[in-house]
Amino acid sequence: MSNDLKPHMAIVKDITIENSNTKTYVLEFADKQQHKNFTWDPGQFMMLSLFGVGEAALSISNIPEDGLISTTIRAVGNVTKKIKELKKGDTLGMRGPYGTGWPIKEAKGKNILLIAGGMGLAPLRGVINHIAIKRNNFGHLEIIYGARTPNDMIFTNQFRDWYQIEKSRLDLTVDGIPPGTPWEGKIGLVTSCFPAMKTRPQNSVALVCGPEVMMRFVAKCLETIGFKENQIFLSLERRMKCGIGKCGHCQLGPKYVCKDGPVFPYRDIKPYINPL
Repeated sequence: MSNDLKPHMAIVKDITIENSNTKTYVLEFADKQQHKNFTWDPGQFMMLSLFGVGEAALSISNIPEDGLISTTIRAVGNVTKKIKELKKGDTLGMRGPYGTGWPIKEAKGKNILLIAGGMGLAPLRGVINHIAIKRNNFGHLEIIYGARTPNDMIFTNQFRDWYQIEKSRLDLTVDGIPPGTPWEGKIGLVTSCFPAMKTRPQNSVALVCGPEVMMRFVAKCLETIGFKENQIFLSLERRMKCGIGKCGHCQLGPKYVCKDGPVFPYRDIKPYINPL
């Protein structure tokens, strides 16, 4: 019998420092055939493990044409703090991909509004890069990204490229600025960017990822300006342990975040996330 929980060995091929406690790791399955057969949808996640430490669910932040798997990790728990110590050439356990990704196929021909807070940009990075490559398949692209401070932002080395995507707009904001930190963008929550937002509800979808309280406020604001529940998609992160809907740790009403999500239409989870 096959063991669905058995991790496969993966090699750290490269590491990019995003900020003081966040790095992007480029990974490759040690088994070349497994690497060759790997497919994914933006928004899915992997289970990464270190033997003797534990396992954690982590979003895939991109897969370039060479098929290498990128995951962007903030060191906040036992597993991620140990992963932070890894160097190029080190190995770890990896299995997946799991879950339901963003509705890329359904969004073809539509305007795309991406709203991210903090690390929530990681699961959306693959969407941005996919649209940049398949630009003629989509309408206007608008990205609103906010973080606590400029120093907490991720993928800052890609902002210049994103600004140059045809028929697109990138709006950046931070909650505050530490003394002496250069910043030319906005100051305020992501919802403070809505008055300048160009995307209208007609023929549009909104993809939202970030802290859950932020997503609840964003979804409510989008409804206020005319977006319907089936036009808004949220990516949740809730105590995922097994990744395959067996352990029940991530149950949300009748849903399992790991199997039915992590990306959900807002209409499907609105009754089960904490009310405002």
